[in-house]
Amino acid sequence: MPVPRRRRPARPGVPPHGGDRTVQLTGRTRVAGAPVNHGIYQPDEPEFGAEDLLASLARDGYDGIDSGPIGYLGTGETLARRLSAAGLGLAGGWVDLRYDDPGGFAADLAGLDAALDAFTAVPVDDPRFAPRPTLACPGDPARMARPGVPRDPGSGLPADAWPGFAARVQRAADRCRERGLEPVFHYHLGTVVESEAEADRLLDLTDIAVCLDTGHLLLAGGDPVSAARRWAGRIGQVHLKDADLAIHERVRAAGGGLTDVVAAGGFCPLGAGDVDFPAVLAALDETGYTGWLVIEQDAPARGRDLDRTRADQAANRRWLDGVRR
Repeated sequence: MPVPRRRRPARPGVPPHGGDRTVQLTGRTRVAGAPVNHGIYQPDEPEFGAEDLLASLARDGYDGIDSGPIGYLGTGETLARRLSAAGLGLAGGWVDLRYDDPGGFAADLAGLDAALDAFTAVPVDDPRFAPRPTLACPGDPARMARPGVPRDPGSGLPADAWPGFAARVQRAADRCRERGLEPVFHYHLGTVVESEAEADRLLDLTDIAVCLDTGHLLLAGGDPVSAARRWAGRIGQVHLKDADLAIHERVRAAGGGLTDVVAAGGFCPLGAGDVDFPAVLAALDETGYTGWLVIEQDAPARGRDLDRTRADQAANRRWLDGVRR
């Protein structure tokens, strides 16, 4: 059974989660699921196959899917055939590169090219919903061990490393555009671009769009509602992810890292955590966001209840319909 949705006390001027406010994003957005919701982070040895997952998402009313690890859904004609059979589009997918390491970055470009090969093999019926290459950083050991706030002093990129880092992000973005795809950059817990301020700095130094991930931003000390407004015009994709601040705080206090936060349910079903989704969606509506809304609820790679995972994702899709008309 899915986790029951909590109803948070209303803040002044803000309806409670799941309240009566609705927004008019239908027609300008499509909703995708993601393999991470089912604990799939590597292309090999998943607990259930790609076609099974695609069929499940289609039954639950999703419009598309994030690729997950490149190759899990297939590549080339296989990927296109599977998506077509399920009636789903491709929202894009995660590609991490070592932007802080010139040699590592050069070596990682082959992986970016492989991802772009996969994305460009998929027919697109509307260019507004073309796959978004989701550029990000690999995990940083220090931040993986202590993700989000409180943040260890001195963690992250040194000031003198930012120009080279940003230049390499720009090179990767331009490489995506050469293949006809518009990328986004995903700040993420446990990486050197984790906080709202770090995302701001990257946006200042490049022309890449940002992936607004509500859960990661909240646990990193940011405000998803104000960010949705402030980044208007620079948001190229949205990951709708709820987060439980109390779980995050408890895991951090016990010395746990990002893997422990996920295992403890720190990323919970939509409406069960601390993200104010009605306000986030209203901000996206008012600022004209057009594109994919990717529902994410990171699940542990092992030891999860697959039936509950499926039920959660069906419930997430229904819950979103309650605030998105």
